[in-house]
Amino acid sequence: MNRLEILQAKVCNLHQAQQKVNMWHAQARKVVFTNGCFDILHKGHLTYLAEAANLGDRLIIGINSDDSVRSLGKGDDRPINAELDRAFLIAGLAVVDAVVVFDESTPKELIQSLHPDILVKGGDYDENEDNPSSKKYIVGRESVLKNGGEVHTIPLVQGYSTTSIVNKINS
Repeated sequence: MNRLEILQAKVCNLHQAQQKVNMWHAQARKVVFTNGCFDILHKGHLTYLAEAANLGDRLIIGINSDDSVRSLGKGDDRPINAELDRAFLIAGLAVVDAVVVFDESTPKELIQSLHPDILVKGGDYDENEDNPSSKKYIVGRESVLKNGGEVHTIPLVQGYSTTSIVNKINS
């Protein structure tokens, strides 16, 4: 496979992602999962993903579909980049092993299907929060912990956000 084909193979559907995770588990690899919109990539995203990758052997990213992003109320102009473009960009990162787009408003079903060993979210969440109605609650937490996995948060890189980039462009 050439490099473009390798990159394209990182973007998978749910079934392909499950196959990859099963293979990695059979090889005793620790699978890390995180998710996000990743609409306009910035240093904060890259730092976060590199730190997440450091927690295990393989990193799989769930990307909110365009409809999912709109359901989150991020604004009428979001997402700026289409879901497959966002997935392709994330797949191009050396620290990322697989990318799967999900349509739901949360990655709960995806996490339950993939059975990651480690679930990671940014520092605006709380890995110990167990109240699902809290904004700091990490969706999928119970599923991962029930399967013997770990849940971690990674501090956000201050001064970087997609919203601030969009606001800067619009002003």
